[in-house]
Parts: sequence; structure tokens; C-alpha cells
Amino acid sequence: AAGALEEGAINEKTIIEDIGTISAGKHTFGNWYFLQYGKTEGMLNIVSALKRSNDIFFYKTGEKLGEEKIASWAKRFGFGAQTGSVLLDEEGLIPTRFWKKEVLHEGWFLGDTYNLSIGQGYLLTTPLQINRAAAAFANGGYLCQPLVKKTTKGLCTKLPLSQKTIDIVQRGMKKVCLPADSEGKTGGTGWPFFNFVVKNEKIAVGCKTGTAQSHVESNLPHAWFTVFAPFEKPEIILTVLVEESGEGSNVAAPIAKEILKAYFERRE
Repeated sequence: AAGALEEGAINEKTIIEDIGTISAGKHTFGNWYFLQYGKTEGMLNIVSALKRSNDIFFYKTGEKLGEEKIASWAKRFGFGAQTGSVLLDEEGLIPTRFWKKEVLHEGWFLGDTYNLSIGQGYLLTTPLQINRAAAAFANGGYLCQPLVKKTTKGLCTKLPLSQKTIDIVQRGMKKVCLPADSEGKTGGTGWPFFNFVVKNEKIAVGCKTGTAQSHVESNLPHAWFTVFAPFEKPEIILTVLVEESGEGSNVAAPIAKEILKAYFERRE
């Protein structure tokens, strides 16, 4: 989303219609809401697409941006490389046209771009990479080295993001965890955080759900959820991954809720 906004592939007024499924060659790519419930979500902008985790919007956005620029922005956000943490972490993989030709001896297709656009296909990442990248939208646009000790001073690099782009993504992440509005529009996908209250205090958050396909025999996807809080003055960001378990909203988000609840209950 951020790369597409910065490159001008889309802007906050860009509208893409969710028609349920789209095709690339002989393959069909669907939005999760249509595949599960047979429903479409109509006209969407970037904020409503983030709110509803709409695959069709991001398939088409990725097509507009192109796989090379998607990969370039992924690298800027720290994917495909170790984080610099003292913890042993993996580099992951950002698939490219060159990589696919060299490793798999296959060409790159539009379907590959669609998969890359929503974090599926050959892309490999770690929870720490996701957490670090998402934190940039909570800390004003900085990619920071993860630390273990609070007394250690970490290194942070300013990402080439405008404040407008940060604000747009933040608005989308806030709506992910908000219920249906007064106009009756569907709430975000982060339903466990609707009206999040700790010690009788309502705490606004920014969040993003994720459900990554798995090729294991169980056929259950990996559940992802990332959340930062409080929304206006973030002080904590959390990423939960539960492998082979189900959807991010149903499995990972409730775990994140309990962790944040414990954090704010103990905060002085």
C-alpha cells in the first residue's frame, strides 16, 4: 500500500471495485469474503481496502505498481534481510522475476504479481520482519533495529515515506479494529479489538489481520495479527503468528488482545 501510494500507482481517491474474483490466464484469484460468504464489497478506496483486507483491491494495486517496484519497496521495509537483532532470525525471501528464472526455471506471470501483492505465493517472512515494518506506521516512518535490552540504543533509518502516506495507512489500520459505523457499513476484520477496554478505559488501536496459505496436510492457513497501541501515542506493537491454525482475526487476534490487556493492566 505504502509503495503504491509513494509511486503514484494509486492515491487516496483511487477506487477499485471488488467483483469477487479476477482471472490471470487460466487461474482465478478471489477475495476472501467472496470465497467464504459469496459476497462482494463494492467500490473501495485504500482505507476501506485495508479495513476489510480486500484481496481484489490489492491484486489490482499490485498490477498497477508492478512486481519490480513491489520487491523494491519490500526491501526498503526490511524484508528479504536479517533484522539486525541479536536474536537469530532468517532473511526470508522476496521472489522476483530473476529469482524465479534462476531457481525454478520458470517465467514470471501476472498471477505471481497478484500473489506477491497480498503476501502469498513464494514470499517468505518472519514475525519480527512484519513487526518491524508495521512499526514504521506507528513511529513516524522509521525502520528500527529490534532490541532485547531497553538500555541499548538501536539504529533507526527514516523510510522515504511522506506524512500523507503514513496518515492514510494509519487511518486504514485504525478502521481494521473498529466496528460498523453509524451508516451501517461493515466493520473491520479485527473484530476482537472492537471497543477494546482495559480498566474501564477505552484504548484505540491500529491493527492488521493476515491469513497466509500453507501447503501442509492440515490445509489450515497461518494466522497473523499485528497491532499497535494506543493509537494516538503508540508505545507498544505486537505481532502474533499461529502456524496452521486458521484465520488471523479468529485465532491470532484474540491472543494479541489478551497480551495487550495484560500489558495495559500492569502499566503504571
